[in-house]
Amino acid sequence: MANANAAHVNRTYRSTVFIMLFEEKENLLELYNAMSGKHYTAPELLEINTLENAIYMSIKNDVSFLMDGRLSLYEHQSTYSPNLPLRFLFYISNLYSGMTKDENLYGTRKAQIPTPEFVIFYNGEEERPERETLKLSDLYTFRGKDVEQGEEDGKTGKADFKLELKAELLNICGDNNKALKEACRTLREYAVFTDKMRKYTKTMDIQAAAERTIEECIQEDILREFLTKHRAEVRTVSIFEYDQEKHMRQEREQAWEEGREAGLAEGKEAGLAEGKAVGLAEGRETGLAEGKTVGMENKLLEQMRKKLEKGKTISQIADELEEREDVIAELAARL
Repeated sequence: MANANAAHVNRTYRSTVFIMLFEEKENLLELYNAMSGKHYTAPELLEINTLENAIYMSIKNDVSFLMDGRLSLYEHQSTYSPNLPLRFLFYISNLYSGMTKDENLYGTRKAQIPTPEFVIFYNGEEERPERETLKLSDLYTFRGKDVEQGEEDGKTGKADFKLELKAELLNICGDNNKALKEACRTLREYAVFTDKMRKYTKTMDIQAAAERTIEECIQEDILREFLTKHRAEVRTVSIFEYDQEKHMRQEREQAWEEGREAGLAEGKEAGLAEGKAVGLAEGRETGLAEGKTVGMENKLLEQMRKKLEKGKTISQIADELEEREDVIAELAARL
């Protein structure tokens, strides 16, 4: 009983409709054939290696499998992230580690590992190209002068990165990648399902949206067998999946607003500090100038006092101190 409950919780928590669909070998083989141009008909040829990790949820991918000596990692994303190559690096490292656990990696015999490929099926609301390549090197803090110069010149800079990973992002929204979706009915119908779900969540609560999406798809022969068989589970998973998507969107919006407020506060504080510094500098400069003027005036008064004590006239003092007579007369009145 405990094991059954654990399995149910794990499925509800970690699954998406994409995983549920393509963990079925027949559907996964159909997708692989569409991607590779092959025509395999035996699903048992597939060896699925999807990472299972209920504790560290960030280290998991949607579907990974072995075929033709190739290790394919398929990820579904409704939110674009430039960090996917880094996540794929974690996935492939984990998988290779498991595959070579009995190998002597310090020996002279070469360990044999399958060639990897990394694919992201994107169906988010943000506009993306039909196809794009995401690279691990795009995340490097220092990418080489030739790359930076190439970007400044509007050209593609070339660099000998010692570690690179490329992931192909395929946009399956709307009319994007029609040929691929025509070659894989399951992927095409999955795209229709997600489009309906997103459309209805904009105008009704998520439970009603999930129920309407499932009902319409069954009536329109879209994933009919799958949805009929897994109706309750798909409804639960869809609600969680779109709740999670909404939560992530709200978190991004909140983080943006918090960042904006923090930036305004920091800018105000920096502005006050800069204003204070400028004011101090100007005050110091003005004080020095005024102090210098007063000092010179006091010196002039002292010289005049001595000359007046000797009985010299205003005219004589002005001539000797090279000042105008009216200035000397005004200062003499203060003595």
